[in-house]
Amino acid sequence: MKQRFFIVLALLVLSLVCFAKVDPTAAPQHYNYRDASKQMRRVYYGELQETLYCGCRYDDKKNVDFSSCDFKPRENPNRKSFKRAERIEWEHMVTAHNMGHFLSCWKDGGRKNCSANDTTFKIMEGDMHNLYPAIGEVNGDRNNFMYSQWTNNPEPMYGNCKTIIDFKGKKAQPREEARGIVARASFYMEKTYGIKLSNQDRKLFEAWDKMYPVTEKECERDRRIFKVQGDHNPFVHDKCKQ
Repeated sequence: MKQRFFIVLALLVLSLVCFAKVDPTAAPQHYNYRDASKQMRRVYYGELQETLYCGCRYDDKKNVDFSSCDFKPRENPNRKSFKRAERIEWEHMVTAHNMGHFLSCWKDGGRKNCSANDTTFKIMEGDMHNLYPAIGEVNGDRNNFMYSQWTNNPEPMYGNCKTIIDFKGKKAQPREEARGIVARASFYMEKTYGIKLSNQDRKLFEAWDKMYPVTEKECERDRRIFKVQGDHNPFVHDKCKQ
């Protein structure tokens, strides 16, 4: 009789665990890109509500404050891309193309197919260590271009924003404040997912990593991502502990 009681009690406890409502935002985990985008508010708030490429502030509704960074859209107000300048998008520092072009799913349908059907790509695409808020127009202009550095006196393309794009050369030069960030994100993606860097990129990113060391904001970003996603970027976290 006593044994039967404990069996019933155990089944009752198990059923409560199974059917209890769990807040999905409370458990650290990796998300796909769509869900990761929704979780970004848990990382980017307060002092971190600033764009990667231009340092512009934005509000909780992701409206960009152009006056905070003296930003001016590159395109004519009637053009579609001008509308992108007014909103925040989540930029992949290591591009989706660079993450997925070697996968079979990419050959059979590009990013859309990989996002829908490839588990590994879904995790890579939604990894918060590789995502950063960017003004939509600049994100679109950067496209799949690789990072580079070719001038110390960039001619502004977006008001006072120091990030520039070479459309003919298919390359992007981020402002100085972003260079260490994109370098350490690239190292993380290589270490975590095996996305190999070219020798040229490695030399550039190693130089940026040294020239533009980890800041307190970058450390705070890493701590917040850990609370949401459950892991650190060791190329940031290890330096934050020093």
